[in-house]
Amino acid sequence: MAGLEVAGRRFRTEADYRAGMRDQARIEKIRTQVNMEQPGEVISLYMDIQSGKYRFETVVGNDFDDEIYELAQNYKRQGYTRDSVLTEEKKKKSVRITGSFAKKKPSAGPEHEKGRVRKSSSAEVSLDSYDEKMQQEILLEFKKRERRRRLPVVLGSVVALACFGYFGVYYYFADRTQADFENLASLKGNTTLAAGPPTVTIHRTEGEEIELEVLEEYQTLYNKNKSLIGWLKIDDTNIDYPVMQTVNNEYYLDHNYSQEYDKNGSLFLDKDCDIVHRNTNLIIYGHHMKSGKMFGNLNKYSSEEYAKQHATIQFDTIYEKGTYEVMYVFRSRIYNEEEIVFKYYQFFDAASEKEFNSQMQEMAALSLYDTGVTASYGDELLTLSTCDNSEQDGRFVVVAKRVA
Repeated sequence: MAGLEVAGRRFRTEADYRAGMRDQARIEKIRTQVNMEQPGEVISLYMDIQSGKYRFETVVGNDFDDEIYELAQNYKRQGYTRDSVLTEEKKKKSVRITGSFAKKKPSAGPEHEKGRVRKSSSAEVSLDSYDEKMQQEILLEFKKRERRRRLPVVLGSVVALACFGYFGVYYYFADRTQADFENLASLKGNTTLAAGPPTVTIHRTEGEEIELEVLEEYQTLYNKNKSLIGWLKIDDTNIDYPVMQTVNNEYYLDHNYSQEYDKNGSLFLDKDCDIVHRNTNLIIYGHHMKSGKMFGNLNKYSSEEYAKQHATIQFDTIYEKGTYEVMYVFRSRIYNEEEIVFKYYQFFDAASEKEFNSQMQEMAALSLYDTGVTASYGDELLTLSTCDNSEQDGRFVVVAKRVA
C-alpha cells in the first residue's frame, strides 16, 4: 500500500503505519523535553528507555532508541555520566540541615492575641523553648521525616546501582564482542596459524563420501572452532561476522565464536540447513542488539532507499564463495504450530516448482516494497532473520537470491 511511510520507514499495513505515527509523536515529545546537547539528560533518557519508561511499537522507535544509544555511548566515552552531571545539580539545590529546628507554622512567642500565637519574623525556634515531653515528640517527628526523606534516596541509589551494574555488564560484553570480532576479522585470510596442509572435511551420506577443502582464507578460523560454517558480510554496514552452526538452535544464542558466554550471541545457520547438499533456502539468525551488533541494524532494510544502497550480500560458506541480491524484505512472527499460515522459518526446500512458486508468492505478498528481483525454481536463496518488536514474537526478515 503506497504512502504508508513514517520517518523514512515503510509499513505494510494501515495498523503498522498508525503504530509508527504513534512512535513518531512520542519521539517528537521527548525531543522537546530533552536537550540532546546535555550529556546528563541524554544518558538519563537512555536509562529511562532501557528501564521501560518509554516504550515503542515499531522500527521508528527502534531507530530512535539506537540514536540515543550511540549518543549516550559517545558522551560516556568522553567521561560523562548521568551520576556526575546530576550530582552537580543536586549540590546547587541541596539544603544544609543545622542543629536548630525550622518551623514554618506560627512560632511560640511572648506575645498573644486573643489566645492565638503571633507569627514570629524568624523561622528558627530552639528546642529549649519547649518542655521535655514536647521536645521528645518533636525529635521523634523529625526522625520520621528524616527516614521518609531518606527512603527515596536509598531506593534511588539501589536502582541506580542496579542500572549502572546492568550497563556495566552491557558495555563490557559490547566492547568485548567488538574486540573479539576485530581479532577474528584479522584472522580471516591469515594462513600463518593454519595447522599443516589445507583442512579437509569428509561428509558421508548413504554410503557416499564427499571430500571438501576448506577455503584457504577460512582455514585458521575453522581450525580454531569446527562449528564455523561461513562468513556473512554486507558492505558499508557493521555486518561482517563469522556464521556458526551446531546441532541445535540454542547454543549460539548466547555464545560467541570462542565458545564463551556472550549475550550478543553469534550469527548462526539453522540446524536443518545443509551447505554441502545445498538447501533451496539457507536461514541465518542473529540477535537484534540495541548496540547495533549482530543483526541490530538489519531492520534498516525497511527503507527502500537503504535496500537499494545495500542490495548485495556476501555469504561465503567455508567451502565456496557466494554473492546474493536482496529480493524480499518483510515482517513476520513466530506462529503457533496449529496456525495454518506461511512460516518462513520452516521453508528450507521446495520439492517442486509449484511449491517453490507458492513460497515466492507468499514472500512477495508480505514484502514492504518491490525490489524488482525475482527467483525461479532451482535458484538458491539466503534468508536473514532477527527479532522485531512491532508485535509479540515479531521477526524482521531479508531474503536474497544467489547471483554468483
